[in-house]
Amino acid sequence: MEKDTAIRDRFIATIERFLLEENLPRVIKCLELLSEEQIWFKPNTASNSVGNLVLHLAGNLNQWVLKAIGGKNYKRKRDEEFTADKTKSKEELIEILVSIKNELSTVINSVSAEELLRVRPVQIYEEDAITILIHVTEHFSYHTGQIAYITKWLTCRPTDFYGDLEEK
Repeated sequence: MEKDTAIRDRFIATIERFLLEENLPRVIKCLELLSEEQIWFKPNTASNSVGNLVLHLAGNLNQWVLKAIGGKNYKRKRDEEFTADKTKSKEELIEILVSIKNELSTVINSVSAEELLRVRPVQIYEEDAITILIHVTEHFSYHTGQIAYITKWLTCRPTDFYGDLEEK
């Protein structure tokens, strides 16, 4: 059992690092670099704005983690995440991410080693919490890259995610 707890703790710490400590703050930094107009800019009708992607990420995290693992009462309106246009201000989008970060941390840290293996419904799937947490982390990372690219393209400046980070 002690080894199970050590594996669980390492897994949860890794999810928290990539999802909550790295990628989520990067999306917030991009929002801070963009104007209200840039947040909702779409180069064409087949593309998503940064605002759409933020709403999509929030919907995904609410459904996959907070509802499926944490038991939150949540009804997702996925289509609205992509059709929204200037429905939230920059400050509101940042607040959504800050609020969800706090909820996620609580839920993720409450998952026991046994609960990591329990299968539960999410969307049209039956997944265990390990799969859910890996999915949301890679999904968030994928869209973080899109948001960073759009931010650099629209602002003509680097995001400076790593600052003065030196190799150890």
